[in-house]
Amino acid sequence: MLKLTYTENSFYLELLTQSVEEWIQARVILTLRIGQSLCVEPSTASFLLPADLPGLGKLQTELKQDNNREVIELYACDREFLEVSLRGYWLSVSSQNMSGGFVTSMSDNTECFLHKLWLEARKNASVAIE
Repeated sequence: MLKLTYTENSFYLELLTQSVEEWIQARVILTLRIGQSLCVEPSTASFLLPADLPGLGKLQTELKQDNNREVIELYACDREFLEVSLRGYWLSVSSQNMSGGFVTSMSDNTECFLHKLWLEARKNASVAIE
């Protein structure tokens, strides 16, 4: 399972071993116990990867061969970036809240590879900023 955590000015992508259903169930139980509201709804989430990131071609090839097309799609934004669009579930304290979490599930290989690409893009961005 992939979990994207969105904040006001960034997001973080995590690779988790739980299923989406188990993770959502645990989150619902937690919010009930602490008396907090929780909104869970089907949604999409997107993030950008540099178009020149090594390995993107392999990801595109894997997606064509795998059955993940209903969960993940790649779109060319411009010469510099590729948009990764995922289908899954948005969780937040209200449906209007811009901060929250997004979870999705696809094949283990695709999840691991996408997480690796995201980490590499973050590493390259931090090196460029320095």
